[in-house]
Amino acid sequence: MKKILIYLKDYKKETILAPLFKMLEASFELLIPLVVKRIVDVGIANADKGYVGQMCAVMIALGIIGLVCAITAQYFSAKAAVGFATKLRHVLFGHMQKLSFAQMDHMGTSTMITRMTSDINQVQNGVNMVLRLFLRSPFIVFGAMIMAFTIDVKAALIFVVVIPLLSLVVFGIMLITIPLYKKVQGGLDKLLGITRGNLTGVRVLRAFHKEEDEIEEFSKSNEDLTGFQMFVGRISAVMNPITYIIINSGLVILLWTGAIQVEGGILTQGAVLALVNYMSQILVELVKLANLIITVNKALACGNRIAGVLDTEPGLVEGTRTEGESAEVPVVEFDHVHLTYPGAGAESLTDIHFKAMRGQTIGIIGGTGSGKSSLVNLIPRFYEATGGSVKVDGVAVEDYTIHALRSKVGVVLQKAVLFKGTIRENLMMGLPDDFDKEDKEAVDKLLREALGVSQSAEFVDNKPEGMETEVSQGGKNLSGGQKQRLTIARALVRKPEILILDDSASALDYATDLKLRKAIRAMEKAPVVFIVSQRASSIMHADNIIVLDDGEVAGMGRHEELLANCETYQEIYYSQYPDQRKGGNE
Repeated sequence: MKKILIYLKDYKKETILAPLFKMLEASFELLIPLVVKRIVDVGIANADKGYVGQMCAVMIALGIIGLVCAITAQYFSAKAAVGFATKLRHVLFGHMQKLSFAQMDHMGTSTMITRMTSDINQVQNGVNMVLRLFLRSPFIVFGAMIMAFTIDVKAALIFVVVIPLLSLVVFGIMLITIPLYKKVQGGLDKLLGITRGNLTGVRVLRAFHKEEDEIEEFSKSNEDLTGFQMFVGRISAVMNPITYIIINSGLVILLWTGAIQVEGGILTQGAVLALVNYMSQILVELVKLANLIITVNKALACGNRIAGVLDTEPGLVEGTRTEGESAEVPVVEFDHVHLTYPGAGAESLTDIHFKAMRGQTIGIIGGTGSGKSSLVNLIPRFYEATGGSVKVDGVAVEDYTIHALRSKVGVVLQKAVLFKGTIRENLMMGLPDDFDKEDKEAVDKLLREALGVSQSAEFVDNKPEGMETEVSQGGKNLSGGQKQRLTIARALVRKPEILILDDSASALDYATDLKLRKAIRAMEKAPVVFIVSQRASSIMHADNIIVLDDGEVAGMGRHEELLANCETYQEIYYSQYPDQRKGGNE
């Protein structure tokens, strides 16, 4: 929790002024029972209406001044809490962007969303409440006890007994509930994970009529979370009745002893009334303190979870290189590379060795789970090779800065991801950082060129608003082929040295796929292209084809060579072109 509170440093003034004004409000509040005492003992006892009016005016003035102080304190505490939460969100989001794919896989998307939203909101509420009440409530509790001693020492001893008893109850329940709230947030993570999976995969669920199964699973997780929250809530709810019992018992004893002392002429009626007011103030403040502690418990649990993410050191240590070696070296070189995912029992890639020269097209093919995506993910360093070395322009990828390395690479992943906004805004995400985005003519030329190469220009121009056409979240208002072509266009906008197409043309027909590959080859300063595909037609014209089988290279070479010598490639090819096998046999 200490790790995240440093983001309050920009609000030092507010964190001092908020409690200060609350203390001022509390001071005026502590004076009111004394004013009531004077009204009873002097004004009412002597039937002095003028004095009663004066004291009532003083009491109203104290109330108005206290209200102004409370509003001012609320302003400063809200400003500090909201500003702190805003800064924390920026820092947390920035830190998440630095985490490796492996770390993100381990944490889970739903967990990170919970940290960014629910957890930070809880911490924000906690900071707001602490600034307003953490000093005010104890100040009034102990201030009321001290004021009681100024009225009568014997009666004030009741306060000395009541306050420790209440503190024992409040802090005892706090210690019990802190670890329980952590488990509640863990249950919320699980529920969010199920919800996210259902929403992102809703079409698949409906296609296989699994709605009822998912509803049942969601209901079970929801009921488990609800039950646990109710269990924690019951423990927290015990606090209020116990505090009321202790306070009211104290009031009964106070009234009893006070009545005896008034009868004996030791205390005045106004003094007893003031003592009762102070006891009531203690009751109200301790109830507030109890609620504050519940909020602080949640905030502490959430704060520790956020700190846990911030404490996670990024798995990728950046190098210092920004440029590669001379143009003669391979653009990409895998030097006996091995890859084992964290927690995996076996290697995903074993002893991968090849070179890709400038302008070449490298095809990667293999069965499901053979390691095709794992191989290309090592080039932009989404994952870290556990053995061997991956080099780009003659320099190991770990020696580059992340920005320099990834500025050389354009990646189109298996799942086409578009963001809510216009087609233009989605394409402009691919612009190089040093490109002048204010030069609309140059931007349009670059975007048009990318649309043409990716075979997207035709369907974009056919839309009434062209590149200004709105794209719904996830590109739901576009077909699968249109989404894939736009994501390819977005990657081409940056004119990368290395273009990775990870099964990103699976929704395209054969003719469009062929046009796309020809257009990429015809580009000025054509990039090294890695085509990952299940379709032999997409990679058969590549300069070099890598055939993977269970993470190992089963064959490497051109189409004709592999068709003659590689059994794995033959199986894949002839399964897609059975007529070719028949013709060969004849």
